[in-house]
Amino acid sequence: MKKRFFFVVLAFILTVPLFNFGQNASAAGFVDVPYRASKEVNYLAEGGIANGSSATTFDSEKTVTRAEAAAFIGRALQLNGTKRETKFVDVGSGNFASGYIQSAVEKGILSGYDGGRFLPYKQVTRGEMAVMLSKAFGYSFGGTLSGAAKALMSRGIANGMADGSFGASYEIKRVDFAVFLARAIAPTFRTVQTDEFKTTMWTNTGDLNVRSGPSTAYASVGKLAKDARVSAAHSVGNWTYVRSGTIVGFVNSYYLRSTETTSATTADPRLAEQTIILDPGHGGSDPGAIGFGLHEADVVLTTGLKVNNLLKDTPFNVKMTRSTDTFITLANRAAFASKNNGDIFVSIHANAASASASGTETFYSAASNSENAADSKLLATKIQSRMIAAWNLNNRGVKTASYYVLKNNTVPAALLELGFITNKTDNDKLKSDYWLNVMSKAIYNGILDYYKAKGYNVTSLYK
Repeated sequence: MKKRFFFVVLAFILTVPLFNFGQNASAAGFVDVPYRASKEVNYLAEGGIANGSSATTFDSEKTVTRAEAAAFIGRALQLNGTKRETKFVDVGSGNFASGYIQSAVEKGILSGYDGGRFLPYKQVTRGEMAVMLSKAFGYSFGGTLSGAAKALMSRGIANGMADGSFGASYEIKRVDFAVFLARAIAPTFRTVQTDEFKTTMWTNTGDLNVRSGPSTAYASVGKLAKDARVSAAHSVGNWTYVRSGTIVGFVNSYYLRSTETTSATTADPRLAEQTIILDPGHGGSDPGAIGFGLHEADVVLTTGLKVNNLLKDTPFNVKMTRSTDTFITLANRAAFASKNNGDIFVSIHANAASASASGTETFYSAASNSENAADSKLLATKIQSRMIAAWNLNNRGVKTASYYVLKNNTVPAALLELGFITNKTDNDKLKSDYWLNVMSKAIYNGILDYYKAKGYNVTSLYK
């Protein structure tokens, strides 16, 4: 018994290298995080990926559960964590990790057990951890525990045990799961440097922050100019790990492109004959929906102006129903496209309902008096797909509706609901200039996707 205890303790010590980061042994204020894991836990806490049971306790020595693992991975990959119904009988909508569990299952990262069970409170083993991380970060592992273990060890993410095995059957503690997750995200934490910057990309915008981690919660470690050439390694959710000179870190993938030129001169010349109508909803005496002090009219106008600015660098003609805080009647909005020789109509809105309602949806009209139902559906579908990828909110789908500006329009028309202003998570994105930039680019690229599907050459215009 003593011999076995010795090997278990020695294995635990050797699993993660010791680090000495000064006199402060705690991470993010956690008094129970040891020196060896302080930097990694601090890193995850900075990005809101990992949290403790209190402001000062991380519960380092507790075994991580499947629900906790789903939440850690889900936050790292920016999956939709909105609490909701799942496919599992033992994970209700009230479970703190229900959204991350369902999202991770849909992504093929996690799976359940017989009888429609997920077993959210089952403790995770090292072998199961290896499989989870291998799937989450796209490592090839042959579908076996040993393959997953090798995938992590070869990348310096995890080490083997003192007895020469990986210790796949040992349960893994929260602190060690956090260390391995931090290493998977940021190669600077790994025991061997395995980051390979093999892909060349270019930036789409100037003054672009390069961050230490994959979210805006992380500090900027430098900035890049527009059209800067970077070397890209792996992606974490919507963020890409890049290097440019001495600057190394994460940038949002929506600000990168795979081609050097964005010159509009190579775009389809017929695009100069196309007029896009942008319709920011509400305005003036009509503030639209209100949530957490935020007015829908303000959000959608800001978004519309951002999309308009993106389109200025293209051959398209662009007209806006309003570009200031002005009230426009529904009848005048619907007639605007016809009066301005429009070719498509994109109306921008934010949703409102109960505090639990969340997500992005897009509407079009399939009414009998609509001559453009098929093209309207195509436009709505293309933009919806881009918006979901941009914000990763609940996908509420593409739907038909008899909204006045849709059914009374003379051109293909779509009405976008970016998110719910009455939902805290959605609202946080709606009030963020950064996330509105991301969404505006998604709408812009969705419009290009529509024209590409219609046979136009728009490849050089993507951003």
